[in-house]
Amino acid sequence: MTQQTEQDFSKQYELTAPHSEVVAALPFVSGRRALDVGCGSGRNTLYLNSKGFEVTAWDKNLTSLARLNHIIETEQLNGIHTAEKDLNSLRFNGAYDLVLSTVVMMFLQPETIPQLIADMQASTVRDGYNLIVAAMDTSDYPCTLDFPFTFKSGELSNYYRKWHIVKYNENVGQLHRTDENGQRISLRFATLLAQKGSVKA
Repeated sequence: MTQQTEQDFSKQYELTAPHSEVVAALPFVSGRRALDVGCGSGRNTLYLNSKGFEVTAWDKNLTSLARLNHIIETEQLNGIHTAEKDLNSLRFNGAYDLVLSTVVMMFLQPETIPQLIADMQASTVRDGYNLIVAAMDTSDYPCTLDFPFTFKSGELSNYYRKWHIVKYNENVGQLHRTDENGQRISLRFATLLAQKGSVKA
């Protein structure tokens, strides 16, 4: 495997940097198997792999997957398994230490979300983690974009009420998209890191 840092990948292949919440989550995760649900061009997949994870990476966009596969081949990376998957029609299971989905769910159909989260949870080993970052639609930061789905306040945390929630917030963040004035668009994002196994009564 070519020794390459995630910053080098981002710069060399013009990828955005790994999501800050993925970087922040790693100290909590003791295992080394990850599932990246909606991997895009692989910014988080490549970061996790550089930290010793074996990563399964799924996305519907063939162009994005081709870009990721090109990096994998060029850098002779091991331990990354990519596949074309339509999350709107996908059912799955597995045994992962970390299942993540960052800035993906707002592109899915609303009826997809409950089952997707259920499958993410079921595919997580005991004491493993789920990490989700997804756009919201709130009264103070209404979503004016044509996203099929956005979370309401408290909605994401409710899915994990029987897990140990390590981190949850609904802070304001910025999309990479810009408005008509060239300013990045601000929205609230539901951000959750939760651990399976510590079930509340």
